[in-house]
Amino acid sequence: MQALIKIVGLGSGDMNHLTIGTYKLLRNSGRIRLRTEYHPLVKWLREEGITFESFDRFYERTCTFDEVYEQIVEELLREAIKAAAAGERLIYAVPGHPMVAERTVRLLLEQGPKHGVRIEFGGGESFLDRAFLALGIDPIEGFQLMDGTSMSGFATIDTVTPSSMSLYRGSIQPTQHLLIAQVYDASVASEVKLTLMEVYPDDHPVTVAHELGVAGKESIQSVPLSELDRGQAYGNLSLIYVPPGTADRLRIRQFDRLHEIVSILRSPEGCPWDREQSHASIRKNLIEEMYEVLETIDDDDPDAMCEELGDLLLQIMLHAQFEEETGAFSVYDVIQGINEKLIRRHPHVFGERKAEGTEGALVHWNEIKRAEKAAKGIDPDKQSILSGIPRELPALLAAYELQKKAAKVGFDWDRLDDVTAKVEEEWGELSAAIRTGGRDEQLDELGDVLFSLVNTARFLKLDPDEALRATNRKFRSRFQYIEEQLRLKQKSFDQTDLIEMETLWQEAKKQNAT
Repeated sequence: MQALIKIVGLGSGDMNHLTIGTYKLLRNSGRIRLRTEYHPLVKWLREEGITFESFDRFYERTCTFDEVYEQIVEELLREAIKAAAAGERLIYAVPGHPMVAERTVRLLLEQGPKHGVRIEFGGGESFLDRAFLALGIDPIEGFQLMDGTSMSGFATIDTVTPSSMSLYRGSIQPTQHLLIAQVYDASVASEVKLTLMEVYPDDHPVTVAHELGVAGKESIQSVPLSELDRGQAYGNLSLIYVPPGTADRLRIRQFDRLHEIVSILRSPEGCPWDREQSHASIRKNLIEEMYEVLETIDDDDPDAMCEELGDLLLQIMLHAQFEEETGAFSVYDVIQGINEKLIRRHPHVFGERKAEGTEGALVHWNEIKRAEKAAKGIDPDKQSILSGIPRELPALLAAYELQKKAAKVGFDWDRLDDVTAKVEEEWGELSAAIRTGGRDEQLDELGDVLFSLVNTARFLKLDPDEALRATNRKFRSRFQYIEEQLRLKQKSFDQTDLIEMETLWQEAKKQNAT
């Protein structure tokens, strides 16, 4: 006889909601295991003379729910094999419906076939049935079910994470009905509240329901979101309902809303300016917005950074929208691509491989990147050492990266003295070109001087871009000092001369020095 576990649901908590088939099965079975005795129906089962054992001992001695569920499943599989040897089947009874918010059932479906144990199901009314009735919810209008124990971030009870923990990642949709189950105590309710407050306003109405469907014990109360974790007797049969909202303030934090707004701007009924744009016309905007973000980083200005990152994101959304309109790809394809790449290139995080520190992580990244190129028909060994440096990188940064890559294969100076001698040599050639050469020769020699100066920075282990930006800031500050002093004197630049400006410049230098 093949080992078998028959899983049945005890319903929402009232004996009248237990299916006849499940009742008969429990009455006529000798090996019954309950996930927990903390269910209103258990007392009635005893009165009916139905004998069983529960797994509550695991909850009392184990720290996490994940460990409890794994231990329950391990014991169930062992019991099923013993029962089969005795010509019996094992009945496993869970609260509600077997396929609704039952992690042990998911684990049994995964592990049962590996151990030669067949899994079958009986019926059972879930807490969702009671919730839909008591709260007046029609799930066809849009419905989400979430796990309160996993809401330190957004979490849905759908898919197990790579680490096999019962933490499920999703996204709250505020325009849909939201039910949050497994809110066992006030601490879970507090975590739920903090997560919801990232999406909903503090005064958004929420409903707390306890023991739905249990005669004489059912309790339903509406409270503001800010009071969700206060004055409630949370337990095993508690849940939270968040009604849908239609106000823009609920959708304004959603990525889908941003996508919708950009689509509307580009539509025939949208903005004439936005409709006329193309990749080429807003190309420079992408670069400008990126540099504005960098400026906020240098200024350590979080508020400005938040705004400028939004402006940069808008440029990405527009470029993706252009392609979506042609059918090439959408921004969701972009998101999918980067998600897949990040997971693929971090096997030490999302897979089984190990990485010892930063160097180990980079080894994985480069190995996988090389394999990706090979899959695209690109032979890394036939590529230039200098490949991978963007053509549009600012010239100063491009020179720095070109030199670094060439240096890796030995194409480099040995000593700093050689580098500074090269600077002097190139400066001499520029000076000669200034005296006798034309514009093209001068341009060429000036480029050589700048390139040799970048080499000097690299040997000194200094970032040439950072050095030049610091000088730019210094120049800006001193020049603005000149402007301010002239304004105080009620003078314009037409009313001054270089001697006065130089005097003010030296004053600015002294102020900076102090």
